[in-house]
Amino acid sequence: MGQVARLIRPMAAPTAAADASLDPADWNQFRAEAHAALDRALTRLEHAGDGPVWRPTPAAARARFEAPLPVGSRDLAEVLGDVEALIAPYVVGNTHPRFFGWAHGAGTPVGVVAELIAAALDANCGGRDHIGTVVEGQIARWAAEAFGFPPESSGVFVTGASQANFLGLLVARDAALGHGVRASGLKADSQLTVYASTEAHACVRQALELAGVGSSFLRQIETSAMGAMRLDVLRGAIARDREAGLTPFLIVGTAGGVNFGAFDDLTALADIAAAERLWLHVDGAFGALTTLSAELKPLTRGLERAHSVAFDFHKWAHVPYDAGFLLVRDPALHKQTFAAPAAYLSRAERGLAAGDDWPCDFGPDLSRGFRALKVWLTFQTLGAEAIGRAIAANCAAARHLAARIEASRVFALAAPVPLNIVCFSLAEEGTGERNRELVMRLQERGLAAPSTTRIGGCEVIRAAIFNHRTSLADVDAFFDDATAIAVEL
Repeated sequence: MGQVARLIRPMAAPTAAADASLDPADWNQFRAEAHAALDRALTRLEHAGDGPVWRPTPAAARARFEAPLPVGSRDLAEVLGDVEALIAPYVVGNTHPRFFGWAHGAGTPVGVVAELIAAALDANCGGRDHIGTVVEGQIARWAAEAFGFPPESSGVFVTGASQANFLGLLVARDAALGHGVRASGLKADSQLTVYASTEAHACVRQALELAGVGSSFLRQIETSAMGAMRLDVLRGAIARDREAGLTPFLIVGTAGGVNFGAFDDLTALADIAAAERLWLHVDGAFGALTTLSAELKPLTRGLERAHSVAFDFHKWAHVPYDAGFLLVRDPALHKQTFAAPAAYLSRAERGLAAGDDWPCDFGPDLSRGFRALKVWLTFQTLGAEAIGRAIAANCAAARHLAARIEASRVFALAAPVPLNIVCFSLAEEGTGERNRELVMRLQERGLAAPSTTRIGGCEVIRAAIFNHRTSLADVDAFFDDATAIAVEL
């Protein structure tokens, strides 16, 4: 104690609590301004389809964000005015019904309320015995129910499917090599190999690099015309790697490929994984949630046999960003991959430190927000059936767009349309640069926001219909605007 006492230095007299508090001096005034800000936010969602889909951030607005660190305070109403003038008009635009780029959810008013409540609760959901971890456990059970996993399956919230795929790969790696790999690392005499289709997301390659397996040992299996992994090629690749003394350990199935929504035959992949004693992980970033639609559920047949699945609530469930999720069939393997005991994380029989399993035992994050609340509130208020119907409606809108393209002399389909993504191109040869120019003009004029991808080596227009607000009239307006711009090129 004497040594400790010598380390303690006298401190200045404490500041009065009232002076140090960061709470508002006038709660009534703050409440009025906060209510007004919420009203403006909800009004923007109510009129999400008004105005341009996207607009570039002007130089004058960008210049305002070159200012140095604020030292003094400003009036809240003044700062909120900056939000309205400098931020709200220039966001990405994915709430708009004619936003068709990449794979973005569209949010809901319920999600706004959920985020507000979660922010006010400010719960750290890394662990400890409180309701936040209880709600997260219920979301894991809901996901297990939806995908046909055992109810005791473990789950953890992450930023998105890219991170969920990475964590799933780590669980599979440890299952193959034993959990000693955490201390001893990978060894050359047990080089692991991974199998995924050429339609797999780029995050799979990145995950192998981050995990130390190496992207050179990703076998990208060619696909059928519909984008499904060719099973004969997969079996041959596994056999060749075994003969070469390598260690096949993981098949990554795709449920909703990023280019045009392709699905692997998950039942067949599960059969091969079982026969070869491999881990089956499914990247279901957006496609896994088609299980919520009675019409589309057959696409996910076989998902229930996977060892793990990565997906995003913030895509087709329209939960506010971010809300990625990893679901793992074997909770013991999951926990052994990530749990990191430490004195400051000791568990107790009672009190706030009670509980054997904390979310931080199932992923690398200790400081974690209350992501589960916005998922819980979304499903409690909207229900899984309504979300499933919205997913099916997007797919119907994609079929409508594809039919218009097929009947057109200006455009041609560039890929199958199994789900909600339509890839198409100007009908003439050598149109990659013109396709890109068409997309940029649509975006710059605020008419629509598709993106581009490469199909068969050519840059094509990619319209991904994820927004629950998108109507057939929006699809028709997009097609007509694209046709008009095509005439200009």
